[in-house]
Amino acid sequence: MALARRHRQDGDMIEKLSDLPEGVLGFRAIGTVEASDYQTVVDPAIDAVIAAGDKVNVVFVMDDAFERYSLGAMWQDALLEGKPARSWGRIALVTDHAVIGEVIHGISFLVPGDLRFFPVAQQPEAVAWAAESPHPA
Repeated sequence: MALARRHRQDGDMIEKLSDLPEGVLGFRAIGTVEASDYQTVVDPAIDAVIAAGDKVNVVFVMDDAFERYSLGAMWQDALLEGKPARSWGRIALVTDHAVIGEVIHGISFLVPGDLRFFPVAQQPEAVAWAAESPHPA
């Protein structure tokens, strides 16, 4: 799976995954994720899907290159829940970070759409699952 890189001086970023099935957005967290990463990478991609009237199906990878979220990034992530609930399809969180998985699992009832966790070794399965979202918006 290829990565479309967005470079920042400090090297921390969110990379947009490419070579995904149609209808699936993919992101990979690198280093310290900041609010600006959401504002410049994640939000525009999700807004474009919603504007087209399609379901938002996302694969979000937090592998060994991921370090942490800033408070601003956590806030930006929380703001995603304000997007229309009917717009969300499947959200695949791919991570081996146990604490992150536990925290997100604990608040998963707040997440619109279907949320499923996958270990990093199962990233292809996560992509396939996200691509199976059955219902248009």
